[in-house]
Parts: sequence; structure tokens; C-alpha cells
Amino acid sequence: MTTPPVHAVPSDAPHAVAPADTHATTEAAHGGEHGSGGLPQFEFQHWFGQIVYLVFLFVILYALIAKVFAPRMRRVFDERASTISTAVETARQVQAEAAGQAEQAKAEVADARAKARATAAAAKARVTDEANRRAAEEEAVVSARIAEAETAIGKTRDAAMANVSTIATDTASAIVEHLTGKAATAAEVAAAVKGAA
Repeated sequence: MTTPPVHAVPSDAPHAVAPADTHATTEAAHGGEHGSGGLPQFEFQHWFGQIVYLVFLFVILYALIAKVFAPRMRRVFDERASTISTAVETARQVQAEAAGQAEQAKAEVADARAKARATAAAAKARVTDEANRRAAEEEAVVSARIAEAETAIGKTRDAAMANVSTIATDTASAIVEHLTGKAATAAEVAAAVKGAA
């Protein structure tokens, strides 16, 4: 262990202290601090400085919070609230627009169904009218043909009836001549045919 160098002190210097006395005073001071055994911050003579230091730190932290951090947090909260309210309003508008579009689509579907039903009814009526018209035309053609046929049949019947008397007269005359061997007169034959009719 090395001994610290001893500096020579001039004898005429005022307040000169011998090296041994200086060493003893230092040891006494250190020994006094070690001997107290307490923390400096708990000693009464240091409280004023600590209080001033704490007040200074409190003022700085309060100023930082009040001027820097709190406005930033308030701005963030305001932006967040504004974003949420904007999103909610947008969602409500989109929902309202979707509901309006759904109602409009429902109305368009109902209108299309009504138009389709009207078109189908018109087509059915048109087809029915066309069928009735064709049936009436065909019935008229058939009626005309039936009338023509009846007229032709009437003419044929009248012609046949006109020839019946002639055929009957000739037949009666031939029969009388064949049976009697004499030809009958036309008046007799005509009277016989009329009596038979």
C-alpha cells in the first residue's frame, strides 16, 4: 500500500495545517458521515432543495402535459370521434340509399308484372277475337255452301218431281198396252196417274 506524498508547507504561510492534522480532519469528516448511517434525502437540511427540485419538475411536467400531450390527445380523440360519426353517418346514408333502391326495384318489378299481365291479357283477347272472327267467317262460308246445296237440291227435286209425272204417264201407258194389247189414250193415262197420286 503506497503512502500519499506529503507536500511541504511553508512555515510562514498563514493558517497552515500540519499534514497529520489534515488527515485526521478528513477522517473525522468521513467517519462522521459513515457514523450517521442515514440517507441524505431524509435529512432535514436537504428538504428545501428537494422541494424546490420537485416543484420545478412538477411545473415542467404540468406545462408539457397541458401544452403538448393533452392537446395532442384531445386532437386524436376529436379526430377519432369525427371519424366514427362520419362513418356512422355514411353507413346510415348508404343504408337509406339501399332501402330506397330496394323500394324502387320492388316498384319496378310490380310495374313489370302488371305490364306483363296486361300484355298477356291483350294477347289473349286478340287471339280470342281472331279465333272468333275466323270461326264466324268459316261459319258464314259453311252456311253459304249449305244454302247453295239446299238450293241445288231443291232445283233437282223440282226437276225430278216434274219428270215423275211424265215417267209415270209413260209407264202407265206401256203397262196398259202390254196388258190389254191396246194403247190407252193420254187422257185416260193422265186420269189414272192423278188418281194414283
